[in-house]
Amino acid sequence: MRKLLADAAHTLVPPRGDRHGPLPPLLLTLTVVTGLVDAVSYLGLGEVFVANMTGNVALLGFALAGTAGLSAPATAVSTAAFLVGAVAGGRFGGRFAGHRGRLLASAVSMQAVLVTAALVTATLADDGSADPVRYTLIVLLGLAMGLQNAVVRRLGVPDLTTTVVTQTLTGLASDSTPGSTPNSSPISTPDSTPDSTPSSTPGSPHNSTPDGGAGLRRGRRILSVLAILLGALVGALLLRVSLTLVLGVALTLLAAAALVTCRLSATDAAWVRP
Repeated sequence: MRKLLADAAHTLVPPRGDRHGPLPPLLLTLTVVTGLVDAVSYLGLGEVFVANMTGNVALLGFALAGTAGLSAPATAVSTAAFLVGAVAGGRFGGRFAGHRGRLLASAVSMQAVLVTAALVTATLADDGSADPVRYTLIVLLGLAMGLQNAVVRRLGVPDLTTTVVTQTLTGLASDSTPGSTPNSSPISTPDSTPDSTPSSTPGSPHNSTPDGGAGLRRGRRILSVLAILLGALVGALLLRVSLTLVLGVALTLLAAAALVTCRLSATDAAWVRP
């Protein structure tokens, strides 16, 4: 328990010299945004996901089978928008490959622009359930979440994918047994998944250790799950008031994350390097 709490504390407030610097708390903020945005899309736009593509592909299959209440065109459009956003995220990753701070700041700023467009659209629309408005919101939010996922993948911070909770829960459960932790972890590459990227900072609580110690990052994993749960819960509650309110909260978090990242990435600290 002590190691778990220490890991959670170091994720929320990274120690000086941490390999990933301020990225963990910033990515937790984006994880909350994921929950908010998927609450908007699934509960407010007709049972479609714009961030959770595993669920979206399953919904597409259900819709193609004729399940009542599901829309194959809406899920297909959401998936396509997500993929286009991911392509854009890949371009961002190539352009800012040598500076993770500028990469995240640029990407989150673009996300904020897309969510602002969605907020304006929802605010000006007389009928938010009308197909033109609904599809516009799905496209804008899908682009934003695809961009986020691609950039977070390029950042390579362990156990903070901002969307993939399945792998995080699997890691928590499978690594809870003594001796279940592998003796080594793969080296981080731009093509590797965030969950497989170890920290290289000597003495860091996020180093991989074969003895099942702090290297398991249980605290970080739990925070990641709680962050998306919090976003979904708050989003669902605020939707009882209005959809624009949820988008406004998501935009506020994105703007704050962009400003903080811009300020912190102005230095040449070690964490900005890949």
